[in-house]
Amino acid sequence: MKNEYLKRVIAEVEARNEGEKEFFQTIHEVLESLEPVVEQHPEYEKLGLIERLTEPERMIKFRVPWTDDEGKVHVNRGFRVQFNSAIGPYKGGLRFHPSVKEGTIKFLGFEQIFKNSLTGLPIGGGKGGSDFDPKGKSDAEVMRFCQSYMTELYKYVGQDVDVPAGDIGVGAREVGYLFGQFKRITGAYEGGVITGKGIPYGGSLARTEATGFGVCYFTDAMLRDNGKSFEGKTVVISGSGNVATYACVKATELGAKVVALSDSNGYIHDPEGIDIEAIKEIKQVRRARIKEYIADHPKATYTEGCRGIWTIPCDIAIPCATQNELDLDSAKALVANGCFAVSEGANMPCTNEAVAYLQASGLLFAPAKAANAGGVATSALEMSQNSMRYSWSFEEVDAKLKGIMENIYKNASSAAAEYGMAGNLVAGANIAGFLKVANAMIAQGIV
Repeated sequence: MKNEYLKRVIAEVEARNEGEKEFFQTIHEVLESLEPVVEQHPEYEKLGLIERLTEPERMIKFRVPWTDDEGKVHVNRGFRVQFNSAIGPYKGGLRFHPSVKEGTIKFLGFEQIFKNSLTGLPIGGGKGGSDFDPKGKSDAEVMRFCQSYMTELYKYVGQDVDVPAGDIGVGAREVGYLFGQFKRITGAYEGGVITGKGIPYGGSLARTEATGFGVCYFTDAMLRDNGKSFEGKTVVISGSGNVATYACVKATELGAKVVALSDSNGYIHDPEGIDIEAIKEIKQVRRARIKEYIADHPKATYTEGCRGIWTIPCDIAIPCATQNELDLDSAKALVANGCFAVSEGANMPCTNEAVAYLQASGLLFAPAKAANAGGVATSALEMSQNSMRYSWSFEEVDAKLKGIMENIYKNASSAAAEYGMAGNLVAGANIAGFLKVANAMIAQGIV
């Protein structure tokens, strides 16, 4: 990076947010992409635009006490970052996982600004969560935690203020408990205050499938624009939550064979193609470990540890588990085995070094803030349905999602070409998302 203004901002961010490595990672990745834009707009420095962009509008941190089934009291930390509201109310999921800390939430919230902008819908960037681990907890324990969490969070959210949703560790069960507590405290049915709700109480059809379907719609657009397709290709997908599950469904519908999935303990490899109904039964119904898959699939194998999944030969890789799961060694293994496309289904699943290597090796690369925007896009469609007191069919929502994802690809590709980086979708997505937010911030004054 040569631009002195951007280098100064990065140094200030690192000095003011000591030890928040994931936040630094996304700041570096985004601002490096924006260098040609900032070079053309020297007025950004006088306006302090990048300083304002990288500093959250509000950071909320609170304690969450709850009681387990044995009567013992536990205390977790709760977070919510309201990062940027220039184009709409804050919007972003809640993550319940032991790894969650302030820097995690800031990294996710900063990414969310650009992802939400790319959807073309009026939603700003936010994110939240807790270091609570729902894994192994009873429904009653999860309910008590969610009620305690929302008892503090409700002060800061609303359908025109900040709209949370699900993320890792926050599925339909958790969203239901959170929404129920919000309704109980406020005494009002404010349907648009949280998305990912169940269908009987204001949820949207196709929301569960949206992120997984969306990453495949984006990937399909990228492949077709480069004379390729999913048809007849071998695909490796990490993860086994909603994103991975429905990416597997859609990739298969588009003609590919998905041969691997994983969870936090290890991965399965089924050379005959993943039996997705078995995965749904294991992960969504029984909430069990993915290794149980091999009991009824004799040609499948299970391997402890997660990173080895990227050594399985494939044409297309779709990391859908968590941040920084695909490192430089994994990227080298993919390239060596003939992989020609990588699409990020999770939030920042590839390290910066891995991304650089994949791009330098000539692979097609779809960055998370563009490729996995389908979930938040459909959440915004859920908000629209709540506002109208109306619901669309699955087919209507799915068609809107497909159109949004194809438009994101088009805009990211065009932005990259306009700034002399044709084919670099990382830069293109950052630039396209940034310009809309930047113009709105300038129009609204120094706030």
